[in-house]
Amino acid sequence: MNNFRDPLHGLTLKTIVTELVNEFGWKTLAEEIKADCFIYDPSINSSLKFLRKNLPFRIKVEKFYIEFKRSKA
Repeated sequence: MNNFRDPLHGLTLKTIVTELVNEFGWKTLAEEIKADCFIYDPSINSSLKFLRKNLPFRIKVEKFYIEFKRSKA
């Protein structure tokens, strides 16, 4: 049995992005991740659409979320 627990298990991308926006705001996300979806006229829906099409940025968002959650633990 694998002892590794996926920290994103059960979370939707929408939940992750919404939590990050509520905690950090669009400006900080734009500075940290440098994705166009957080820089130009950001919204949850446009960010989700962008991140679903751009895997490298989605991975950055997921890593940022994991670091954020670990820092609060």
